[in-house]
Amino acid sequence: MARTALVTGGTRGIGEAISKALKAEGYTVAATYAGNDEKAAAFTEATGIKTYKWNAADYDASKEGIASVEADLGPIDVVVANAGITRDAPFHKMTPDQWKEVIDTNLTGVFNTVHPVWPGMRERGFGRVVVISSVNGQKGQFAQANYAATKAGDLGFVRSLAQEGASKGITVNAVCPGYIATEMVMAVPEKVRESIIGMIPTGRLGEPEEIARCVTFLVSDDAAFINGSTISANGGQFFS
Repeated sequence: MARTALVTGGTRGIGEAISKALKAEGYTVAATYAGNDEKAAAFTEATGIKTYKWNAADYDASKEGIASVEADLGPIDVVVANAGITRDAPFHKMTPDQWKEVIDTNLTGVFNTVHPVWPGMRERGFGRVVVISSVNGQKGQFAQANYAATKAGDLGFVRSLAQEGASKGITVNAVCPGYIATEMVMAVPEKVRESIIGMIPTGRLGEPEEIARCVTFLVSDDAAFINGSTISANGGQFFS
């Protein structure tokens, strides 16, 4: 029987590549999204992957959405916590709302996504959790005190929860992408993009599919002894 995988923020960018890669590996995939109905419908039409709409920052919505996924597709064996937002601003200009929105989605949203499925994983003696963090959670970034704080917090979450899940057959790992050629990055001015590429030793942006391959490995049976770890996929931009 195919295992069921949940990918939050799974219809666009890195999340879209992860959803497609997991389906190609034989998983039954559910992809969530927060607001873009048109994109979600096009994604489902193109891939056959069922989508579900909820805000990862809302615990009750996440719990209800996850219950719907499990009613439709069966118990969730794999969670990829990918949903994230940015609200960039230099700290002296950052508003409390900009801080809170990013914390609620990127950090609390990981709790909201994993917490409802955790008891079932423990009971069944199997689970795979992958949190998509960021190179900027490892090294920090100007005007991203909020974002970097959440992505660093995600790594602490992973390392702690990995210890709790290990005896129950659950692994919890993180992937820290560098700059990836998503719509968001490709939309920045060319000069800015060139300056970013200039900081990457490989001399190019990463591809979403390269991050997806990290995820498909971490959730596979071959990765059963990898737990509490971080894969840095950043073209050599930062070492940890």
